[in-house]
Amino acid sequence: MAFDSLSEKLQNVFKNLRSKGRLTEDDVKAALKEVKMALLEADVNFKVVKGFIKDVQERAVGQDVMNGLNPGQMVIKIVNEELIRLMGSETTEITLQPGSAITVIMMAGLQGAGKTTTTAKLAGKFKLKGKKPLLVACDVYRPAAIKQLQINGEKQGVEVFSMGDKNKPADIAKAAYEHAVKNGNNIVILDTAGRLHIDQDMMAELQEIKEAVMVHQTILVVDAMTGQDAVNVAGSFHEKIGIDGVIITKLDGDTRGGAALSIKAVTGRPVLYVGMGEKLSDLEQFYPDRMASRILGMGDVLTLIEKAGEELDEEKAKKMTEKMKKAQFDFDDYLESMSQMKKMGGLSSVMNMMPGLGGIGGGKMPDFDSEENEKKMSRMEAMIQSMTVEERSNPDLLNPSRKHRIARGAGVDISEVNRMVKQFNEARKMMKKLPGMMGGRGGKKGKFKLPF
Repeated sequence: MAFDSLSEKLQNVFKNLRSKGRLTEDDVKAALKEVKMALLEADVNFKVVKGFIKDVQERAVGQDVMNGLNPGQMVIKIVNEELIRLMGSETTEITLQPGSAITVIMMAGLQGAGKTTTTAKLAGKFKLKGKKPLLVACDVYRPAAIKQLQINGEKQGVEVFSMGDKNKPADIAKAAYEHAVKNGNNIVILDTAGRLHIDQDMMAELQEIKEAVMVHQTILVVDAMTGQDAVNVAGSFHEKIGIDGVIITKLDGDTRGGAALSIKAVTGRPVLYVGMGEKLSDLEQFYPDRMASRILGMGDVLTLIEKAGEELDEEKAKKMTEKMKKAQFDFDDYLESMSQMKKMGGLSSVMNMMPGLGGIGGGKMPDFDSEENEKKMSRMEAMIQSMTVEERSNPDLLNPSRKHRIARGAGVDISEVNRMVKQFNEARKMMKKLPGMMGGRGGKKGKFKLPF
C-alpha cells in the first residue's frame, strides 16, 4: 500500500514513546521531529506538515497528557485524531439530486490519472446502490478513450452514450442529458478529456460543458503516484473551474501517498474515493478514520468486513466455517479459499487491513502476491485439479502412487506435491485451532502460515 513506508516509520516512533514510563517535553518534541520527517518523505505538503505538527505538539505537551498514566499512548491517540481531522473528519458522499431528478457528474483530470477507468468504477458503485447511471464519452480527442469507456461500461452493465469524435463535448453532454430524460437514467457521468498538463483549452472546454448542462458535481481524478503534483493539480482545478470532491487513483501502488493527507487541507474539498487496484470493483469509499488507522498500523477491519461482504459468497463462507469447526476441511475447500482470497485483492491486501499484521516483524509488509507466489499458487491449483473427486474430498487417500499420478497430471515434480500436501495438513491443523486463536485478548498469538 502507498503508506507502507510512512506506517513503518511512525510505528517505530510510537514504539519508542511507549517504552518510556514518563515523557518529558523534549521526548515529545524529538518524537514529533521524526513524525515530521516521515510525513515530508511521504510527500505530504510542507505547509500541511508544519500545521499538523504544531497542532499535535500543542495538545501533546498539555498537563493532562504529560502527567497521565500512559502518556505515550495519549500522544499516539492525539496523532490519530489530528490525522483524521487533516483528512476531513467526516466521510463525504457524492451529493445527488433529490427524488428521481437527474444528477449530472462531470469527471475531470489530467491524462494518465486513470479517469476513464475510474468513471466506469464509479458508475458500477451507483448501479449497486440501485441507481440507473449513464456513462457519457466526452473525450473526443482519443478514440481509444471512447472504446475503453464502452468496454468498461459493458463489463459493469452500464449504458454508454457516445456520438463519436466529430462533435463538441458540450453538445455531446447536452444530447446525453436529453437521452437520460427519455430513458429514465437518474445519474449522468461525463468522462471529459484530459491533457498532459493544465492548459487554457482544457479549462475552456470544461466551462463550455458547464454552460451547456447543469453540472451538479465536478469530481477531479488525481494520480497518487504523482505525489505533491497531485495536490498542486487539485488546487489549480479548484481555482479555475471549482471542484466538489477528489478521487485518488493508484493508492495501492508503491507510492508515498502524501496526496491523500494534503488535498483536503489545501483545497478544502474532500477525498471521496480511492482507487486500490486495477479491477473495476477496486474503488473504495474514503473514510478518514479508517485511513488514519491503516497509516498508524492499527488495521482497517471495517473495510475488510465490507470487502468480504461484497466479494465473498455468504453461503459458501458459512459451509466452510462449519467444515472448519468439524475439522472436515478438504482440498476443494482449500481451492475455494484461494479463489476467495484472490477476489478480495490477494493476501497482502487482506493482511494490510488486519490490526498488527500491516507491518509483520516490524518491517515492510512482504509481497505475498508477487509474481513468484502467484506462480506457486497456480501450480497448487493445477495439483488439486489433477486429483480425483474422491481424493479432493478425502485427503487421507493420497498414497505415493496417487501423488506420482497427480504430479504427472499437473506437470510438476513429486517433491512439489509432497510439499503441498504437507502444507495443506498444517493448514488443516491450524483450522482446528482457529476458534481458540480468534478468541479473547488473553489467548496466545497463533502463527500465520501461508498456504504455499
